[in-house]
Formats: sequence, C-alpha cells, structure tokens
Amino acid sequence: MTNSKTLLNKLLDSPTKKTILIGLFSFLGLIDASYLAAKHYTGTIPPCAIVKGCEVVTTSQYATIGLPAVEGGISVALLGAVYYLAVLIISIAIIDTKSDRLKKFLARFSVIGLLASIWFISLQLFVIKALCLYCLVSAFSSTAIFITAFFLKKTPLSVNLQNRV
Repeated sequence: MTNSKTLLNKLLDSPTKKTILIGLFSFLGLIDASYLAAKHYTGTIPPCAIVKGCEVVTTSQYATIGLPAVEGGISVALLGAVYYLAVLIISIAIIDTKSDRLKKFLARFSVIGLLASIWFISLQLFVIKALCLYCLVSAFSSTAIFITAFFLKKTPLSVNLQNRV
C-alpha cells in the first residue's frame, strides 16, 4: 500500500505531470472511442474478450443519438472521440501556456465525460443488461481524467513555477 501511495505521489507531484497524465488518459480514450466509432460506421461488431456483451451494447438503440438531419443518428462513440480529442488539445495547451484558466476549464469540462460515463454504464447495467469492454475502458479514461483534472485545478501552475526558480 505504501509503495503504491508513494508512486502516486511521485506521479502527481507537479501540474505538468498531472497534465501529461490527463493527455495520456485522453489519448487512450480517443483511440478506444475512435475504434468503436469506426466499427459502428463500417457495420462491424468489435470483438469482446473479457466481458460478453459488446454486440448487444454497440447495436442497441442507445449506441446512437438520433438527429433528424442524420440518417441513423450519430454514434455516441464518435461523440466520445470528439470529447477525448478536445481534452487532449486542452491538455497540450495547458502544458504550452501554463494557463490556470485552462486548468479550471478542463476540470469543469471533464465533468461532461464523467457524467456521460455514469449514464452509459448505468444503461448497460440496468437497461441493456450487458457490458461492453470498450465502454468500460472509456469510462475508466473519463473518470481518470476527471479525478486528475480535479487535482490539477488545485495546484496553480504559476505558484509551482515560482517554487522551482
């Protein structure tokens, strides 16, 4: 327990490391959501190894959001990919500019991913009654982004930079 706590403290001891971690989580989510979106639009079912239910989840009525202008609706995985891409771009901008305003924005923006994950996991558990491994990876990514962004918001970059000079 102590070793994992020490590792976590070392990993999260600076705002830049936290931001890089957010970037890594968002990259994982982007790859995952893009893969699911590609599978959706090519009409193929992603293989599901650990949990059984990817086919049920990815072909359910909840896998798309219906819009009148788009036949068949928009894949929620595509919306997830857009979310993760936005988080990745914001995290790169934070590293580049050291902006406290962007950190606060990212912390607020990450709530969207957390709430979406809670919603979709709840649908899988209680309505669809099947779990999708890729959706679980996405839920992990968005939850990790939210938690890390919360701690990032607590540490001003400007104060940290002054302490290192």
